[in-house]
Parts: sequence; C-alpha cells; structure tokens
Amino acid sequence: MQNRRFGRLGWDASEVGYGMWGMAGWTGSDDEQSLAALERAVALGCTFFDTAWAYGDGRSERLLGEILRRHRDKRLSAATKIPPKNRRWPGRAEDRIDEVFPADHIREYTEKSLTNLGIDTIDLQQFHVWSDAWALDDLWQRAVSDLKTEGLVRGFGISVNRWQPANVLRALDTDLVDSVQVVYNIFDQSPEDMLLPACQERDIAVIARVPFDEGSLTGSTVIPGMRKPAHVNENMRISDSQPLSDDLMSELRRHRWERTFDLA
Repeated sequence: MQNRRFGRLGWDASEVGYGMWGMAGWTGSDDEQSLAALERAVALGCTFFDTAWAYGDGRSERLLGEILRRHRDKRLSAATKIPPKNRRWPGRAEDRIDEVFPADHIREYTEKSLTNLGIDTIDLQQFHVWSDAWALDDLWQRAVSDLKTEGLVRGFGISVNRWQPANVLRALDTDLVDSVQVVYNIFDQSPEDMLLPACQERDIAVIARVPFDEGSLTGSTVIPGMRKPAHVNENMRISDSQPLSDDLMSELRRHRWERTFDLA
C-alpha cells in the first residue's frame, strides 16, 4: 500500500482509503462480515477510513470505533461527516444555513461521532452536503474554528455534491477547509478544471469518491466502498499497480462527460 501526505494536515494516509457507506445494515450488510473486511483492510495497509453519522444513524461509526480500539498501536485516521439538520441531500442554495448546519447542530453531531468512535479527537470532520451560497456565513465558520481550537477535530472538510465540483470554491477561501471530497474518475473529470488547481494552490487534500465504479485514476486518495473481505482484496491491490501510461490516460480523457450546472 502506497501512502500520500494528506494535504496541509501533514499526516500520511493510504492512497486507497475505506469508504464505509455500504455498511451498518445497508443493502443487506452484516456487522461481522463488515468487521472482517475492515480487519483485512488494516492488514493490507489501509490507514484512512471514511464514515458518516448518516450511515446507519451512527452504526457505521461504531463499527469503525471497534477497529480503532483493536488497533491502538497503529496510526489509523478516522474521517466522518455531519448530516444536514433538514436531512436534505444534496445541499441546495435556497436552504438557509441555519436549517442545514446551525452551530449547535455541528457541535452536537461532532460529540455524537466522538462517542460512537470512542476517541477524543476526530481526525477529519466533514459536512455531508454543501452549497457555496453558505460560504460566507460566520456562524458555521466560528463553530468549526471552535472545534479545532478545542481539539475535538484535527481537520475539517466538505463533501461536495455530485457533479458540482466548483460548488465549494468560496468555502476554500475561508481557510477553514482542509479537505474536499468529490466524485472524480475517468468519466467525471470536471474537478480538474477548477477544484483540483484551487486545492493544490492551498495544499488542501482531495478525497476521490466513486473512483472505480466508472473508471480508474491516479493522483488522489480514493475511497471505494467495500462490504466484504473479497472487495478489500480487489480494491486495495490497486495501490501497487503500475500507473496508467500517458497515452492511455490521454485516450481515456477523450471519454470525459461534459455537464453544466447552476451553482447559484
């Protein structure tokens, strides 16, 4: 397993992380099988695990907490997400920020996640939805800053709505955002236009989700979803594969999908 520096936060993260959305009772998952898959990932060198309170109302977090307790001797990074208070996915510009991420909600769900994970500090706390219409609101900014100052979170990130990779650029200017999670693969290449250069300029980590379902990519920490040990074996070995050639990458980029969006 190869590692990458996780942006300005500075720690090393396995370049293939573990996306835990398929656990906690989703699509017939089994907790014992999920724990076995997580154990297999640790054995293969995975150190970055991405979950969310919304994955089973904290159940996925509790599964990760069990793994963290079993491996206190290892540097495993836990990333989770705060659900929108109004439970609307994806984030919409017409919703007020106090309906989605009011300050007391941000703190409440951070504390819930800390309890579920059984840790004192979350490595990476994230908003599970986003609209850049909320970027300049000082209430969420102050809440996130307080969580960092108090040591409840080490870093803060935003999970970007699918097909809207530019709908976070204003938030990056606050200097509070340490990572961005975005759909990025051979077909969804639009993050390369504006988001990736902006993150590179600010040394903000990029987490690519849905990386293998529709193609292959290099250059980011990726988080495929996995529910069984067999999934882990298949996905983790990607890290040790040879990078795609420049000629093949050029050919694959010809298949990019072009989309337009209203980001207001």
